Amino acid sequence: MISADGHAERSAQTVAHARVVTLVWLSTTVFSSILMPSVGVLRETNAFVAVGGVVGVVAVAATQCGVLFGAVTPAWSTAHRTRWRIAFAVASVASLVLVVPIATGRWPTWAWIGAAIVGTVPILVSPLRAVGVGALCVVAGLAVASSHGGSLAQALIIIVFVGAGIAVVNWFPIWVWGLLAAAQAGRKATATLARSEERLRFARDLHDLLGHRLTVIALKAELIERLSTIDANTVAAEAETVRSLAASALIEVREAASGYRQVDLSTELRALQTVVEDSGVRCSVAADSVPAAAAAVLAPVAREAVTNMLRHSRAHACSISVTADESKVLLVVMNDGAAADMDERAALPSQLGGSGLTGMTERVRTVGGSFEWSASRGNFVVTVSLPAAVTG
Repeated sequence: MISADGHAERSAQTVAHARVVTLVWLSTTVFSSILMPSVGVLRETNAFVAVGGVVGVVAVAATQCGVLFGAVTPAWSTAHRTRWRIAFAVASVASLVLVVPIATGRWPTWAWIGAAIVGTVPILVSPLRAVGVGALCVVAGLAVASSHGGSLAQALIIIVFVGAGIAVVNWFPIWVWGLLAAAQAGRKATATLARSEERLRFARDLHDLLGHRLTVIALKAELIERLSTIDANTVAAEAETVRSLAASALIEVREAASGYRQVDLSTELRALQTVVEDSGVRCSVAADSVPAAAAAVLAPVAREAVTNMLRHSRAHACSISVTADESKVLLVVMNDGAAADMDERAALPSQLGGSGLTGMTERVRTVGGSFEWSASRGNFVVTVSLPAAVTG
């Protein structure tokens, strides 16, 4: 529950926010791809050549947007990304015809296009191919400068050094976002595997609980069918046995479905500790041995309290403790990083955890226990007290 509802939700939001930040960061690269060549377009006196330059610059920038957006959009298919890469390559080659004539000898217009290409290809192809593309851009830039009266040194500096800077600016945020996305994918895979294992476990438990009893019921039913015209007393006795077996099986299924027979509070708390620490929050756990009935009540309360913490706080540390003596069993879940306005809301469970904490409160009070929460100076504390003799 926690990993799927609390931790996974928080992780997905982090990745989504990181993607937005990455896209905003990459947009500055596209802006520079348009801005600097546009200076050359404004300096061009031939209207026909200027229009061609605008078309070339816009084509490179638009296809650059497509390939950069695709780099941080996992939902895109490989074929879709490939089409955008081909379009970017075509626009880059076409720029040699459309952009090179712009402000020749007065502004290194195409050199800035070359820098944009050098800065983009490292996130699209392997490092070796990126170096190859970069070398081609350098050769093209030097050839353009040489044949149109431009500065070779200026073209070289723009294409190599500015292009390398753009490559770093592009690569770093995409690399960070990729790490976050891979981590989230790993968590999703782990959660999916855990759900599959839980389904298999529950299926095994049902088989163990019902297999034998249903087999016996079937045999008894066959026996009743054979005896129905022979011995009424025997038939009645066998029918009573079937009824008893069915009633017993129903009780066991209900117990298995509610988790009553399977709750191991220490295991539950260790699992919660793992989830919390995976979320970057320090967590300490200490638990005494408690009766099974108390464990069945405390386990879902602890899960809900931790879910509430992961959803509604910015916790850095938390602690979970269970103590038991002759009179009561006590669960305390405490974390820091509570919302700034939590003090005023501490008496309103519907605002702290929706219906979850309210439901836990009702469940605890049903078995004669008490459920309390408090918030002070950024610390939020959930305290559950059950009578030692709770029977569930």
